[in-house]
Parts: sequence; structure tokens; C-alpha cells
Amino acid sequence: MSSGSMSLGSSQHVPECLGIARYRACRRLAIAVAIAGLLGAAPALAKKGDGENDDRGGRRFCSATATAQFVACGSEVLDDFFTATAICTNLSDADERQECTSEARADSKEGNLLCREQRDARRDLCAELGEDRYDPDFDPAHFDADFTSLTHPNPYVPLGIGNHWEYASEDETVTIDVLDETKLIEGVTCIVVSDRVEVDGEIVEDTDDWFGQRKDGTVDYCGELSQEFESFQGDDPQKLELVGIEGSWKAGRDGAKSGTLFPGTPMVGQVYRQEFSAGNAEDAARVLSTSYGFGGDPELDEFVPEALAELLCAADDCVVTGEFSPLSPDGFERKYYARGIGMFLEVHPDSGEILQLVDCNFDAKCAALPTP
Repeated sequence: MSSGSMSLGSSQHVPECLGIARYRACRRLAIAVAIAGLLGAAPALAKKGDGENDDRGGRRFCSATATAQFVACGSEVLDDFFTATAICTNLSDADERQECTSEARADSKEGNLLCREQRDARRDLCAELGEDRYDPDFDPAHFDADFTSLTHPNPYVPLGIGNHWEYASEDETVTIDVLDETKLIEGVTCIVVSDRVEVDGEIVEDTDDWFGQRKDGTVDYCGELSQEFESFQGDDPQKLELVGIEGSWKAGRDGAKSGTLFPGTPMVGQVYRQEFSAGNAEDAARVLSTSYGFGGDPELDEFVPEALAELLCAADDCVVTGEFSPLSPDGFERKYYARGIGMFLEVHPDSGEILQLVDCNFDAKCAALPTP
């Protein structure tokens, strides 16, 4: 794991803050770390002079970002703990109050552990991407504005208006549609793609994704509006309620920046950020194969329905990526893409769960998709 010049050692992590004295100690430590980080980064953050020598000296911008996010995470854990304490304080029953307080302490411990795991995962990603600032070129001149006439359509992410995909897993269905609708983001024309998740016939997540098409074939992820819904027993009438918009972001808002949904020319070993909204949306991916066909790699074949892969990857030209996020350090999934079809399979190796394509409407192979 890489370690930045502003990193906290294992003996300097933000302590559990379960009392007023410890809370004050935590705040002092957080402030000290933040000040040290700002002082250390000040020369690199100075205004550019001739535009050529701003980043001399090997400044570790990626690691500095990871450290700043670690401090922010610790502060959020503190805030959550004292909010929970306020709730517990107002419980009249002593047993309930004690149980509430115990849960708050346990959540605080878990929160601090997650902060450290996220920091380590971000450092690992820095080791893959390098220490440069993450500041992608989002110049509208590099993007198509007319999705009915693309310069270089990406065959692995076909964004034809009206394209429809339906996926199924053991307990949910996912429906994706390319809408006849665009959204202008920072001057870039992005197509709107609807992504709905249903469980037992009820919509639990309804997302509008915004994708930009670069003229070199790369598909950019420009943001999303993600809405989560839930119904509650005892309500009359029982209706779905909006319970969160976590994970929503847009390039140019609150420091968020676009990412690469899928490269124009994927290369094995290539690692890239798919989105960047600090502490909110930080997915990344690695290209595992650009010539996948069933039977060629036992590891990549694991949990893959053979009939599905043989139908879509007969030419050994499917692309496989591994996706992960520092926000969920233990999470990892493989995604399989077929030329002319797009993503046809998502595999979670740890659990064996899969989400597979069961229907689409824009290619002859759609009618031949096997039933799960």
C-alpha cells in the first residue's frame, strides 16, 4: 500500500470518541491533521506561474486527497455518534436507553474501522493511478452533441435512443432504457439513461444516469440522480416513499468530476475512475480481458452461464472489467460486455450472485438469450 506524505500512521488514527474528553481530543487531532495537510500542500496549491513547473517535487496529490477524506470520515463518525446520543437521551425506558447507547458505541467503532479501510483502499488506488491530481479534460469540443449521429460509437456501450435492456437476478430485476432526452452538463451534451431496480414487483431504486460520448469512442459518466424507495408496514395506504438520494452526483457540482464509464480502446490492465464525488461516488474499474470467450480462463468463467457466453462471446471478443469502490472496500464485481450488446452479465465472486441479461430490443441475438 502506498503512503502519502500527509498520511496518518497506524498509531495515529482518529481515536474512538465516546466521551466528552475523547471527543475534544478527537477534534484537536482532526484540526491538527487538517492544518498539517494544508501547510504541507500549500506550495503545490499555489497559483500557477508559467504553467509548467506547478507540480515539481513529486507532490502526492492523490495520497493527500485520501488523507483529507480520512479526516472528513472521522468527523462524520463523530457527528453520527453524538446525534445518536441525542436520540438515546430522549428515551424514557432505561433498558431501551442503554441498548440505544450500546448500539451507538458499536456503530462508532465500526465507523472508525470503515474510515481506515476506505483510506487504505484509496491509497491502493493511488498506487494504481499515480499521484497526479484527478482533473479530467471535460472540454465539450471532445464530445458528440448529436446522439443520432455519433462520430465513433462505442460497440460495448451502444447508446442508440430507444435501446432497452432487462436483467434478472435471484431476487431483483433491472430495466435500462436509453431515453430520447439529453442534459447539458458543463457544456457537454449527455444522454439520459433510465435505470430501474425492482424487488417483488416494486421499484426500490429509480436512477437517471447521464452519459457523454467522446469522439474517440470513450463513454464518460457525467453524473446520476439516484432515488431509493421503500414501503412501510402499518402505513395506510401503503405506498412507496422516497427514503434517499445517496450516490447522486453531477460533474461540476460540489467538486464532482466526470469519469470513464467505458474506454474507447480498452486495454488489459487499464485502471480508471468511473466517477468522482468525494465521499459519495468513487467507483473505479480495471480491464481484465479484451478477448474473453467461455473456456479460456477458469477464473473469468466462474459463475458465468455457459450458454449466454457462447451466444455473445463466440468470437472471443468480449471485454471483462473488475469494478470496485474505496467506499466499499470489500466489494468487487466483474462485468462482461459483448460487442453490439453492451453489458450482459454482472458477477459477484464472493457470493456467486449474478445479474444476467434476459431481454433487449436492438440486436438479433436479443431473441436468442437463454432463460436463467
